[in-house]
Amino acid sequence: MPTAIVTGATGITGSAIVSHLIKDSSYTKIYTLSRSNAGFKHPKVQHVHLDLQGDTDHMAKELAGISAEHIFFCAYLASNDPNETDRINASLLSNFLEALVKIGAEKQLKRFILTCGFKHYGVHLGRVKQPLMEDDPLLQGNAGGISWPPIFYYSQQQVLAEAARKGNWEWVCTLPEDVLGFAKGNFMNEATAIGLYCAVCKATPGSELPFPGNKDNYFAFNTWTSANIHAQFCLWAASATSAGNQIFNVTNGDSESFQNIWPKLADRFGCKIPDEMFSDKGFKDYESSTIPMKNAKHPLHLHAESLGLSNDPLVTDTPTLRLQVDPEKWAKRSDVNRVWAKLRDQYGLDQKAWEKATWDFLTFVLGRDWSCIGSMSKARKLGWTGYADTWDELVDTFEQLEKEGILPPLEDLKRDY
Repeated sequence: MPTAIVTGATGITGSAIVSHLIKDSSYTKIYTLSRSNAGFKHPKVQHVHLDLQGDTDHMAKELAGISAEHIFFCAYLASNDPNETDRINASLLSNFLEALVKIGAEKQLKRFILTCGFKHYGVHLGRVKQPLMEDDPLLQGNAGGISWPPIFYYSQQQVLAEAARKGNWEWVCTLPEDVLGFAKGNFMNEATAIGLYCAVCKATPGSELPFPGNKDNYFAFNTWTSANIHAQFCLWAASATSAGNQIFNVTNGDSESFQNIWPKLADRFGCKIPDEMFSDKGFKDYESSTIPMKNAKHPLHLHAESLGLSNDPLVTDTPTLRLQVDPEKWAKRSDVNRVWAKLRDQYGLDQKAWEKATWDFLTFVLGRDWSCIGSMSKARKLGWTGYADTWDELVDTFEQLEKEGILPPLEDLKRDY
């Protein structure tokens, strides 16, 4: 009967893992590690205060008496500086692993599951080869003659693999993409920003729902990852016979596009899709943005020669975000904020929802012009059969956000506006 440790239990992926561990009768004890209590009230769950930014000795004291067969590591710290992000997150993980050794907890450890993401492939840097596969070359050092910015997942994976080799236990790294889910008090969620955008558009005269991004993105295909399907995968990977010491894409299993999702959003929120949405008639100029990205080359550059694209604009142009309605600019407009304030007060919504919503992430997701499709073949071949419908998962997240008072009640919104 295994026990489990979950770090980052207050986050979207971590909280989903805890929820699924609670449901799994084979787990007898679950330790949630974070600076604040995730609030799980269940006899199997014990919260332990842990500051992952502390040094090894301090963490060892906080972890005294704790051990588990399976560890699910979902914590990370963001920074605008990729070098600092790399340093901080490699240190978080290495110090935590060293603390486990200090208290002897690694002797019980069988498998360590590290949550990473599609930044592993450089999807945040520009156009990538499709589909993304786990054995694709890494964007590190001077790969392809380009000096790539550090990707902290690589450092974490190296730290983890070395610790596992020394401790004689196994590791698994998961790569989810654009996670859909809910965690109380956590607004770092693509669905939150999309839902707020739709709700305010509904309450704006005319109730039009323009797609903020560009036409290429509207017709591109992408994959998303439900926090629930990721949690189920993590529990599978913790014990699947052949999964040890491997990296896996984890997506819902379907392919989606905004050309399919956006009309569904309009219908759900009672909005109208503008006619000639991508014409020059368009939307107010001050809402649009063309944002050249800091990196000089697309990750597709690594595959240019083999694909016969060495001098093709798909490889040689500057990675750029293009938006006809920039979510960050839009969210700061006085008229938009007046509509939000009216909704917030009318329905008693969370006071922090608007300012904490990840408008910058939505700007990136909608402004890129490249697809992000990850192959699930590797996991499927080892017996993984999980599947989730992306639209259903998005709706489920909206409903949770409504229950928590982050989004207005849908039926009331559609009735009142």
